[in-house]
Order: sequence, then C-alpha cells, then structure tokens
Amino acid sequence: MVLNNIEKLLEKYDNGETTLKEEQQLRAYFAQNDVEPHLESYKVMFQYYSKTKQEKFTKDVPLKPKKNNLYKWISVAAVAVLMFGAYTQFDFNKKRTIDDLSHEELLAYNQTKEALNLISTKFNQGSSSLNALTLAANEFEKGKKQISHIGEFTKTTNKIFKNKQ
Repeated sequence: MVLNNIEKLLEKYDNGETTLKEEQQLRAYFAQNDVEPHLESYKVMFQYYSKTKQEKFTKDVPLKPKKNNLYKWISVAAVAVLMFGAYTQFDFNKKRTIDDLSHEELLAYNQTKEALNLISTKFNQGSSSLNALTLAANEFEKGKKQISHIGEFTKTTNKIFKNKQ
C-alpha cells in the first residue's frame, strides 16, 4: 500500500501537482536505503536535491566597488592645460582684420576661400540632382497608385462577369 501511494505521489510530482507536504513524504521515502528497484532513478534525483539544498555559497561579495579617482584628476588636468594654452595663444582684446595679415596669411586665406566656394558650388549641383531624383520618385509613386486602381478594376469586373481566376 505504501508503494502504491508513493507511485501516485510520483505521478503527481511529475505533473507538478504535489504539495510541499507530499514532496516531503517523497523525500523521506527516497532517503531510506530500501527502495523498490524500479524507483531507483527517483532515489538518485531526490538525493541530489537534498545534497544541493545543503550547499551554501561562501565567497565574499564586495558591496562597494573600488573608486579610481586617477581618471578624474587626469581629465581635470587636461582641461586645465587646454584652457591655459588657449588663454596664452589668443589676445582677446586685439581684433585682427584682413589688412593686418601678412602676405602668406593673406594668400592662405584667399586659397581657403576659393576652395570653400568650389565645394559649395559642387554641393549645390549635387542637391539639385537630388531634387530631380525626388521628383522622379514622386512620379513613380503616382504610377504605382494608378496601377493599383487597375487591379481593383480587374477584380470588380471579374466579380461582375463571374470570371474565376
């Protein structure tokens, strides 16, 4: 009778329908040395559960991470060096005009101005080409809508004339 009860409990256990008290009965049965031969696989499983339940994690877990202030101070020093360099290189009270430039500086200014004008011209040409592509894309969308109307027309005529396709 005990064996019949254990087999019923095992069936309920396999279906996930046992209560905690029933599982405790199963653990107590499989903790014994004399278990029926056809239930030996369950004995190993329940012994494993009881052993792992007793295991404990013993490693210390640090609660506060180490703070490394070195990177903060390096970034503060880098900003200070940049600010000092900018302050010493620029004279903020003196305003320069094109007339104050040397011959080499004036030549570099004019070449830079020409290069930027050339780049601006090429970008404007490219954007006008994009406008043409946008116009073509819009026309393709209109054609696509019109083709879908033809498909709807075909469906309607097939219904009217009862054509099967």
